[in-house]
Amino acid sequence: MKRRLFIKDGAYASALMASIPIVARFTTREVEALLVPGLEEDGGVFLPPEDLKKLLEIALGRGGEFAEVYMERRVVNNFSLDEDKISSATRGVDMGIGFRVVQSEKTGYAYSDELDFAKLKEAAGTAAHIASGNVAPGVRAFRTIKPPSNYLVKISPDGIAAKAKAELLLRANAIARAYDKRITQVSARFSDTNKMIRIANSEGLLVDDSQTLSSLGVSCNAIQGGQRSSGYEKKSGSYGFEHFDIKLTEEMARKACAMAIRTLPAEDAPAGEFPIVIEKGYGGIFFHEAIGHSLEADFIRKKVSCFWDKLGQPIASPVVSLVDDGTYRGGWGTVNVDDEGQLGHDTRLIDKGICSAFLQDRISSRLLKMEPTGNGRRESFRSMPIPRMTNTYLLAGESDPSDIIRSVDKGIYVVKIGGGNVAPTTGRFVFSVGEGYMIEGGKVARPLKGIQLMGNGLDVLKNISLVGNDLLVIGGGICGKGGQSKPTGFGNPTLKVDVITIGGRKI
Repeated sequence: MKRRLFIKDGAYASALMASIPIVARFTTREVEALLVPGLEEDGGVFLPPEDLKKLLEIALGRGGEFAEVYMERRVVNNFSLDEDKISSATRGVDMGIGFRVVQSEKTGYAYSDELDFAKLKEAAGTAAHIASGNVAPGVRAFRTIKPPSNYLVKISPDGIAAKAKAELLLRANAIARAYDKRITQVSARFSDTNKMIRIANSEGLLVDDSQTLSSLGVSCNAIQGGQRSSGYEKKSGSYGFEHFDIKLTEEMARKACAMAIRTLPAEDAPAGEFPIVIEKGYGGIFFHEAIGHSLEADFIRKKVSCFWDKLGQPIASPVVSLVDDGTYRGGWGTVNVDDEGQLGHDTRLIDKGICSAFLQDRISSRLLKMEPTGNGRRESFRSMPIPRMTNTYLLAGESDPSDIIRSVDKGIYVVKIGGGNVAPTTGRFVFSVGEGYMIEGGKVARPLKGIQLMGNGLDVLKNISLVGNDLLVIGGGICGKGGQSKPTGFGNPTLKVDVITIGGRKI
């Protein structure tokens, strides 16, 4: 089973929202006119507990073992700059309710974006049809959970005027255009997603969460003679608008341009087997794709993962410890609660080389007889939750990053990993490298192009010999699985892989 590039750019919400072109920001009153009566702007009541109880009783009416209501209201703002001007500004509002009924290994799911109570009862009844004949356990009295906040939001970006967001993009463009005459194209984008959810289930859970994600990105292209290159920089996370200003924008634009200019003279990469050093940050994409997906419990219980029978066994060198951390402060994949109402969790997947846990949602944990890990995630109210990563990263080690580079006489220095294909069943992968360099005599030397990393995730885990003390966790990726897209963070410290196959252009 091949997978597409997980860190794709673009607004994942735009695929599921009716975008409304704007010139000026909507007023609060105008937004509220789009909402169901009773839903308050400050994250108050969606549906009162008595209505939720009635809907859950309908969902269990045919004998289901478990029922759940998931309510969501999402507002997405997107601003883009191309060709020296703001090219698009959109606002999307989406709202609806999903109903899930579980009986044994069967699941019924239905949703409604019509919020009339009669329509909601119809949707709840539709989900109930998965079950028949048994006596339902009934709906327990609700207990409200107030989770701790793992988000870094003081100023909601949804309350910021469009002009202020546009000014960030225009300033990035001005800095990039002035950076070097070889910069020929500049793009910039700011997006924010502001979501409120309420989850209630037949076991008595009732929880609300208000979730904000913000992202600023700058990219550019450079040309010199027949050589072309590109550069990019991004900051994304569960951030309020206070984390974005003109100074940051200018710095990001310069970094994107510097990458494009550095890689202009890149030569074709050599092919063969080499040691590689992966710089902190973007190497986390490898661990997300080649390792993390194979540790998601739905693949494990279906025995379509190369790790399905490896729990408690060594799968990596002792310097490798990998976590999936939904509680990472300000992370792009961070959750106070997952989309089943479970508290965010820091799960140690690999502990000093030993496979120590899998990523669980409610159904997989029940079937595998393991504890949930807060990884039941869904794209929207239209989708059922499935096991998904949050922020997946390699823990820091003890090595100095400069010593790691000096340990390689001839090899490849990987700065940014890009797209690729992974087969979770076998662990085999191919990744392209967006920025990489030759290492010669223990020093980073000339830039390369056309680098491809090829191999098997299990082999790479065992060939990691040095891990740096400089962990960097970043975000901005949109992960696709089962037809659903979800924001996920990633990261790593500088690390060394003793040998890996490089598919280059030069033999």
